[in-house]
Amino acid sequence: MAKKKAFALRLNEDMLKAIEKWAADEFRSTNGQIEWMLMQHLKQHKRQPKRKEKE
Repeated sequence: MAKKKAFALRLNEDMLKAIEKWAADEFRSTNGQIEWMLMQHLKQHKRQPKRKEKE
């Protein structure tokens, strides 16, 4: 599993509420939902991170 790095993210309150609702509807945490949304967008634009091969 890839190492995770923490950072602060500022969002509009209404946007955060919408993401929290969507996350709850999909049984994900808010953080998990944001990660999923970002990965979907990266895949859509063929910019997803490359997988590292195990040594």
